[in-house]
Amino acid sequence: MAAQMGSMRCIPVRFKPAQELRQSLLDMVKSLNLKAAFVVTCVGSVTKATLRMADSSSIVTFEGPFEIVSLVGTLSGGEGGHLHISLSDSKGKVIGGHVVGNLIVHTTAEVVVGECEGVRFEREDDKETGYEELVVYAK
Repeated sequence: MAAQMGSMRCIPVRFKPAQELRQSLLDMVKSLNLKAAFVVTCVGSVTKATLRMADSSSIVTFEGPFEIVSLVGTLSGGEGGHLHISLSDSKGKVIGGHVVGNLIVHTTAEVVVGECEGVRFEREDDKETGYEELVVYAK
């Protein structure tokens, strides 16, 4: 493990009903030229979510509304970031997985995006896992 140190700045943003949250976050990161962005926190709700399940092959679209219990992950490095989400339904049942898309805001999504200054995130092929994994470089 090679760790890099960087100070953090925060970018708070609110997304409104019917916005697609994942792509909106990625577009914001690109427009602000953030090189090491990640989700600090997120609260809100969605009407729909398309998630890849833990078996790495099943993709399921869930229809809500759902409360966002947790949204975590990186937004820089690679084209699609790496986000995981936990959602609760009207009975409190929680589902979660890797965000693929169709994360449609229901009432609001209040997100704080962080950026590690002085470093940049990249994704590179990892022979051990078979996936593009996070690599952190000093700027």
